[in-house]
Amino acid sequence: MPAERLQKLIAAAGLCSRRSAETLLSQGRVCVNGRTAGLGDRADPASDAITVDGRPLRPAAHPLLLLLNKPAGVLCSCRDPQGRATVLDLLPPELRRGQGLHPVGRLDGDSRGALLLTNQGDLTLRLTHPRFGHRKTYRVWVAGAPAPSTLERWAAGVPLEEGPSQPVLVGRRRQQDDRCQLELVMGEGRNRQIRRTAALLGHPVLDLQRLAIGPVELGTLEEGQWRHLDRREWRALACDP
Repeated sequence: MPAERLQKLIAAAGLCSRRSAETLLSQGRVCVNGRTAGLGDRADPASDAITVDGRPLRPAAHPLLLLLNKPAGVLCSCRDPQGRATVLDLLPPELRRGQGLHPVGRLDGDSRGALLLTNQGDLTLRLTHPRFGHRKTYRVWVAGAPAPSTLERWAAGVPLEEGPSQPVLVGRRRQQDDRCQLELVMGEGRNRQIRRTAALLGHPVLDLQRLAIGPVELGTLEEGQWRHLDRREWRALACDP
């Protein structure tokens, strides 16, 4: 096969995105045939020995894209130094080892619901970049009974420590004693954004579930279960396999 740019080969192997691969190259952590490679260098994986941090670059992985219904208490990570359960622990051994699967974006440990996993670094970048507009749908229980004016503030975008947040669609689904269920549709996903916003508005989150990522919905998928996305769903996410 013809030589290709190293950042493309690294991303195709599922190690990281092309942008992250460029960082590895600029840091001198990639070698070809024993010599340190740089940005713009090319290689042929069929004839060249490519290493990253001294480890051989594995062949390009068969593209995988999975939907997982993450339970609360499971970390959105590939491994945890403290030995806590991660999303990869929910997959069968043949998918946990040697496939390069990793979460697309994040869902905090206390939250549950839809999470995508893939072994394609470029695909991760495409699915998380704002320009693709993959809005996410959440169902959230909060404490108390938010007033209409409070929901209007939420919908307009509540300023957070790092700056103003984007407007969101928020609607009341039902009130139950001293708690309220809301549905939110958001185009951004900052760290614990829903929880921080709800706390600032005086209605802390009691339960948070992500129902959908763009057009891909949990449907009847049980907590802790996963499935492959079909070709129609790949296309709907603008990432045709």
